[in-house]
Order: sequence, then structure tokens, then C-alpha cells
Amino acid sequence: DLANFPRPAPAQRPAVNILETSPEQGYGIGTRVSCEATVDGVHHPAEIVERKLDKAGGLHYYVHYTEFDKRLDEWVPASRISGLHSVGSGEGLSRASTAPASDLLAGLTGDQKMTRRLKRQFAEMHHVGPGVEELPPLDQHAEKEHQEKTKVKNVQSIELGRYQMDTWYYSPYPEPHASCERLYICEYTLKYFRKRRTLLRHLAKTPLRAPPGDEIYRSPPPPASDPGRVGGAIASPPLSMYEVDGKKAKVYCQNLCLLSKLFLDHKTLYYDVDPFLFYVLCERDAHGSHVVGYFSKEKDSAEGNNLACILTLPAHQRKGYGRFLIAFSYELSKKEGRLGSPERPLSDLGAVSYRSYWMRAILEALRDHRSAMSIKDISEATAIRTDDVVKTLESLSLIKYWKGDHIISVTQKIIEEHMRSIANQKTIDIDVSRLHWTPYGKLDGRR
Repeated sequence: DLANFPRPAPAQRPAVNILETSPEQGYGIGTRVSCEATVDGVHHPAEIVERKLDKAGGLHYYVHYTEFDKRLDEWVPASRISGLHSVGSGEGLSRASTAPASDLLAGLTGDQKMTRRLKRQFAEMHHVGPGVEELPPLDQHAEKEHQEKTKVKNVQSIELGRYQMDTWYYSPYPEPHASCERLYICEYTLKYFRKRRTLLRHLAKTPLRAPPGDEIYRSPPPPASDPGRVGGAIASPPLSMYEVDGKKAKVYCQNLCLLSKLFLDHKTLYYDVDPFLFYVLCERDAHGSHVVGYFSKEKDSAEGNNLACILTLPAHQRKGYGRFLIAFSYELSKKEGRLGSPERPLSDLGAVSYRSYWMRAILEALRDHRSAMSIKDISEATAIRTDDVVKTLESLSLIKYWKGDHIISVTQKIIEEHMRSIANQKTIDIDVSRLHWTPYGKLDGRR
């Protein structure tokens, strides 16, 4: 599922000179400091990104923890900053030295270079995206513009249904909502408000208690003889999936994109939602259907992608919903009679989830087939594109390249060993008999 443990930052920030400042004068933007992080209460190396005065005239700093993804960036009072952190000395804080980046590189001596191979290993182990300097020139410029525009989170937290969630990234909500410390969001319409009482008035008026689309899947109920049973496709609380057309429910889908941008760094789709279908996963109870995540897909993808964007809201991660969303996208591909793959590039957490899903789906196909299977056979059985199948088999050391062909080399014992390694993963099966869906454009008058 989508992990929510902090990951190293996807790009190394350039070295900066420490400004000759003191706590009394305030630290300047670009200063490297030691700051106590909210996530663990430990001091970590950080960089001052922005600063502001509070109503009492005290300085607050927006800091980026240099060893972690910027989803952990936050505003802190001056009291959380304990001093300057030297740049380029190679001597980080002792308490921060246990960070993943330090662990991986601790064995390198001063005269060893960070080779391309080591960089690839680092990125693979810690799910780190390419640094700015590794991108093509045009992409470098766009990435720098993106980093500058989104360097400070505008909305710090949201309230959605019963949950309050700290945000991870900047999202282009319009003013005056973009300047709110907390946004209050209706879980049925996804309209956003600056005050809770305004949200409550909206909830009292709106008749909607589910996304404005077609319910195409509803998880099966437990048997009458065992009403407390959970497992397989039986979920607690029960789940529903809704298909929402971006052209027919434009405002809802735009609001969904703005919401998801709070938790996805490089999401670019905000307003042009017409070409997309949105598949919204909800937990269902007597009060209505409560959104927990979604994925989107193009109505007509020239590249054959079966997924454009995916998100499980932080309050609902580690429940198996991320894997469920991915599996659902492939079930739709099977209904369409085509192979599918997600749109690239994947986010760091998305890449982890896809590797995990592909591994399980391919191992289950090999286990259940019993006889020899080709790569084409696996693709047809799972709807996973052949290049994704090959990469997954390579990561499991289950494929060999011989005389110009890929040869699958596997026994049932090896498959069982791999299956044991993922036995504890949280999974929710899909009962395909309860999936009622027609591919886009196949039924005249449906759209």
C-alpha cells in the first residue's frame, strides 16, 4: 500500500553560504540550521525557505529538512531552531545521522565519488526521483520554476469528514482560500470553505451523499450466517467505486484535483478535466459514501495508459486501498481487452505501490497456471504491459536472457518462497461479478 514514512528529498538543493546572523536578528533565507522536526521530535539539518512575523511580532520560519522529502516542510517558531548547521563539512548532527541517506552513504570515504551506479542504487532503495541536474535542459527549467512556485505550502491542514489531515504540498486553491491555515472540505461535493460553520450550513443544504457519478462496484456483504466476516472481497466498512465523468461533473473533478494536489507534488491537472474519467473509492455507511482515494484515466489514451493519477488520502493509508485502486485499474483494462500501464513518471510512493502490485499479480499468475508461461501469457492473464512484466521478473531474478530471448526460470518452490515474503501485505480482493461497467464509447448514448 502507499507508505507514509518520510522519504529522502527527490533533488539535492545547492550548497549555500551560512549567513552571519544570530537568533536575535533572525536567520536569513537559505541559512542551514538544526531544527526540531514535528514528525519525530528530533533535531535534523534544515534549510530556511521562508520567514514571517506572527501577530505578536515573533519570527516563524518555514524549513525544509534536507534529508527528507518536502512533504515534511513546516512552519516552526524560532524556539525550535537550536543553531547553525555547517554546510559541506560532512559532519551532520549525530541524531540526524541515522537518516536513510546517511545510512546508505556512510560507507563512502571522502575520496570516493558518488558514481552513477551508486546514485541509481540510492534512488532504487529510497524511491528518490531524479535530481534537477539529471533532467533534460527544458525539463530542468520547468522543474526549477515548479520548485520555486510551490516551495511553501499554502494550506497547512484540511478537515474532511471525520478526519483532520496535515497537508504535504502546495495546491493552487484560489484566494482567499489559498491563504487559510486550514480548509474545511465537504466529503460529498468536495467544495471547500474557510470556516467550519460555513461547511455545516452547506452540509445541511446539499442532498448529495455520494460522488456525482455511476456506482460501478459495491463490495459483497458478509454471509448471513457470519455477519462479522471480513476477508477476500468482503471489506469492513464496505466499499463502493464511483465513475465520475470530468466533462459531466467538472466542478467536482476540479475540486478533487485541488484536493489531491495537497498530497501529490507533481500533479499538473487542475482544470482541464473533460478528457478524464475519475474512479472514486468510498467507504460506505448509513450516512453516505465517504471518499478515501481515487484514480483517474484518460478516456482515450494514445499511449495505452490505464491510469493517469492515483491517491489514497493519508488518513486511509495502510488499509490496502492503494493496491485496491491499482488492481481496479487493471480489471477495467481486462474488460477493455487491452494491456495497461500507469502514466509516467510515477511519484515515489506510487512507484513503490506499483512494484508491490506487479510482484503479487505476476506471482499469483505463475502459481495458479502451474504449467510453463511466456511473458505474453502473463501479460494477457494480468493485463500488465509486457515491459512491466519483464522488469518485475528481473527484480525477482526469475528471468534470463538467452539467445536473444527472455526465458522465465521458475519453480513452484521459488514462487512459494516469494509469496511468503508478501503474505502479510494488506489486500482487498475485487469480486469481478459485482463490477458493472462498460468501456468508454462502447455503448451509444452512455456518455
